[in-house]
Amino acid sequence: MEEEEEAIGYLDKILEDEEDSEPGTPTSPGLGSPFLASEKGERDAGKGLEMRKLVLSGFLASEEIYINQLEALLLPMKPLKATATTSQPVLTIQQIETIFYKIQDIYEIHKEFYDSLCPKVQQWDSKVTLGHLFQKLASQLGVYKAFLDNYKVARETAEKCSQSNNQFQKISEELKVKGPKDSKENHTSVTMEALLYKPIDRVTRSTLVLHDLLKHTPADHPDYPLLQDALRISQNFLSSINEDIDPRRTAVTTPKGETRQLVKDGFLVELSEGSRKLRHVFLFTDVLLCAKLKKTAVGKHQQYDCKWYVPLADLVFPAPEESEPCPQVHTIPDHELEDMKMKISTIKSEVQKEKAGKGQSRAIERLKKKMFENEFWLLLNSPTIPFRVHNRNGKSYLFLLSSDYERSEWREAIQKLQKKDLQAFVLSSVELQVLTGSCFKLRTVHNIPVTSNKDDDESPGLYGFLHVIVHSAKGFKQSANLYCTLEVDSFGYFVSKAKTRVFRDTTEPQWNEEFEIELEGSQSLRILCYEKCYDKTKLNKDNNEIVDKIMGKGQVQLDPQAVPTKNWHMDVIEMNGIKVEFSMKFTSRDMSLKRTPSKKQTGVFGVKISVVTKRERSKVPYIVRQCIEEVEKRGIEEVGIYRISGVATDIQALKAAFDANNKDVLVMLSDMDINAIAGTLKLYFRELPEPLLTDRLYPAFMEGIALSDPAAKENCMMHLLRSLPDPNLITFLFLLEHLKRVAEKEPINKMSLHNLATVFGPTLLRPSEVESKGHLTLASDIWSHDVMAQVQVLLYYLQHPPISFAELKRNTLYFSTDV
Repeated sequence: MEEEEEAIGYLDKILEDEEDSEPGTPTSPGLGSPFLASEKGERDAGKGLEMRKLVLSGFLASEEIYINQLEALLLPMKPLKATATTSQPVLTIQQIETIFYKIQDIYEIHKEFYDSLCPKVQQWDSKVTLGHLFQKLASQLGVYKAFLDNYKVARETAEKCSQSNNQFQKISEELKVKGPKDSKENHTSVTMEALLYKPIDRVTRSTLVLHDLLKHTPADHPDYPLLQDALRISQNFLSSINEDIDPRRTAVTTPKGETRQLVKDGFLVELSEGSRKLRHVFLFTDVLLCAKLKKTAVGKHQQYDCKWYVPLADLVFPAPEESEPCPQVHTIPDHELEDMKMKISTIKSEVQKEKAGKGQSRAIERLKKKMFENEFWLLLNSPTIPFRVHNRNGKSYLFLLSSDYERSEWREAIQKLQKKDLQAFVLSSVELQVLTGSCFKLRTVHNIPVTSNKDDDESPGLYGFLHVIVHSAKGFKQSANLYCTLEVDSFGYFVSKAKTRVFRDTTEPQWNEEFEIELEGSQSLRILCYEKCYDKTKLNKDNNEIVDKIMGKGQVQLDPQAVPTKNWHMDVIEMNGIKVEFSMKFTSRDMSLKRTPSKKQTGVFGVKISVVTKRERSKVPYIVRQCIEEVEKRGIEEVGIYRISGVATDIQALKAAFDANNKDVLVMLSDMDINAIAGTLKLYFRELPEPLLTDRLYPAFMEGIALSDPAAKENCMMHLLRSLPDPNLITFLFLLEHLKRVAEKEPINKMSLHNLATVFGPTLLRPSEVESKGHLTLASDIWSHDVMAQVQVLLYYLQHPPISFAELKRNTLYFSTDV
């Protein structure tokens, strides 16, 4: 273990030097983190070499495990071959050669590679070169190609032999894999099927490690061209085995329908036979038609295929209590949706870089195609709000929408047409063909609503924070229980972001509630006004939620040139005879990063966490403990806890009480709306003069989370935690365990680990002003490079097994044993 600990000795030295420096003095970018790699190519050679060793140490550990797995797979091969020539063979020679094809060759290649690499990493110095070893390994990938070509047959043969031969079944179900040298476990049992898959997994792992090594190798290092060549060979090999060619489509005109007028069309997700399908829905003056584009070969005319139609005279919206139970919908976990957003944002940044560097148009088109595929997946899998239409003569159809606003628009448009004297009818096959044929010519929505379909000169939207005060509403004809919700668009669809309290039994509600809404490339703000329904019989069986009645809705464009950034701008939005008064202002992401150094010693907000804990003689600040305790007592099952904004005036009242050390603060906490308490905790962390995970370690966290190899990432991320000051670390671990407990209630509160990481990540981990200045190119770049990575850092720790303060302080090097 001593050798591995030397790998991070350099990092410890830097951190010790910084701790000795004067408090509050900003460290230079070169010394601020052991992992900081300047984007301008000005690499610190010493730091780069230490980083290389960290990456290699992790890879070496996993390479040892891989070799042990190959050994375990080869172990039964010799005795099986020996019995093959006897009167009672377990398997035939042909079956043995098929199942174990190329395993011996792969084992010998990696054993030679490991034996050559190990002493170089253990006797590490600045002159060590190992690029030739990786180049040689990459040049032998032909063996893997042969293995992969045979893999399916090998797996099927092993499966058939297991079914027909009990002796082989016993052998293949419990192969013993030797544990690593430093591991407490001597052996683990693994199936043959799992071991046969390991070489496929390993090709990808080796490519990721090459990528990490190259990133931390100076361009003038002798290894650089060799690693570059090895990475090129590996990537070409991976792309050759993962070739995916999509048929190209060409558009062509179709005859125009003369008899009907198209009123509205758009893309909706239909739940059809238990799976999600993207449909183009057309609302004509007397019929609703659901279609999809036909798959056509190159050169053929593009046409729509009608999936179903319902004459408006026969179309009804079933009341919630009348609707049939919804079939089981497969919902994608939130963390997968957030991961996809991160991929999309990264590709957007790559496109911008290619354009700025006048890159090849082919490369840009390839990136745009990948971005479209990812955005399409997100568009298909995000919607969850049910919208059911029913044909009174029979079948029901269920759409899933992302926005209540959108559902209301479709419903209102259909109901408006139904006020006319409509006749029921049945379309003949020729009439249906003509009508479907007219859709292509008449459609108003030509492209799927994804950002990759936007023109380059279109606004990328706003990135930052929109502050909205919902003041009041008037124009209601009778008293009701009223509230408003706020929606903004993000990644091509709308998301509900905030909700006012319910103002009971009134025609003129006075909410006066302020909300802070995070924008991710948003272009519109929607306000919806509802009447609250308390009747539990009005339950929508599609999602088991009580349906509140929409009284009015309206939309405001968020023009980057027009949205006020300094002063509040008051406005009125009119909706169905109702007027809602609201104010808003916008804070860009780069402005939100600014923090003024604080010399404040009293109170808790804006005061260094070390000062607060020392004054209180506590390990975790009192405000953190009390807010968390209250949330766990009565808010852990609150839908959207930490995501839904609390009322700003309530949050400010709690802030003042904690700052003044008011003895009534506990009474206030017990009476206060739980979202305001959650908001107070978030505000405390946001107003720290330095983020909880510190300025000096920020670049290091960005480097660590970007590592592809799990073992290297584990080493780095744990070492970084260990490098935090004790008050910061203890408070972070305390918060971490709380957020895990909140996520355990995800089925009720809808807050997954990923949701919580999205809320807290940018608050706990933000670049200093010096660091952020280098990133202020495009707002979308800031979102991609900073916020998404901050979310991933917190998510890494949330998904990690429990982390003990005492264990961290033992200064042990962490290794992952997963391969």
